[in-house]
Amino acid sequence: ERALQLLELDGSVEEDYIRIVQCFEATRQRCCRLEQDGRRAREQLARVEAERAALEVKLKHARNQVEVEMTKRHRAEAELEKQERKLQLVLEALMQEPWGSGEQCSILSALVGHRFGAALAPGRRSPGVDESCQSLLSHSDISYDRTEDDV
Repeated sequence: ERALQLLELDGSVEEDYIRIVQCFEATRQRCCRLEQDGRRAREQLARVEAERAALEVKLKHARNQVEVEMTKRHRAEAELEKQERKLQLVLEALMQEPWGSGEQCSILSALVGHRFGAALAPGRRSPGVDESCQSLLSHSDISYDRTEDDV
């Protein structure tokens, strides 16, 4: 009778051990999958961080280029206004001069009125720059905050 009890006990214990081993194996396989997923995620994170760093460098260069171009434009516009003021003074001086004929005076008046009148209008923009439509990224939308550049 005791031998039978041991045999019955042995049979159920063996099945319990098999179930425990199967659970351990399933857990081991899940751990391996999670380890592989973690490795892939770390690799993807490294790629994304490298791409982000490259984009930050490009952004910094683009900000610097925009700043340089805006400085150039402001200088060019200031020089243009200075030259237009000089031209206006010369034309006014020529208009004050006594001319030999009325034809010369009328030509100069027409020249001042038609050709330079539009050029001398205050607040005008360079004809080479088309500012009739809004840009998706106008210069007022650009942030020149340099604190991010130091990261």
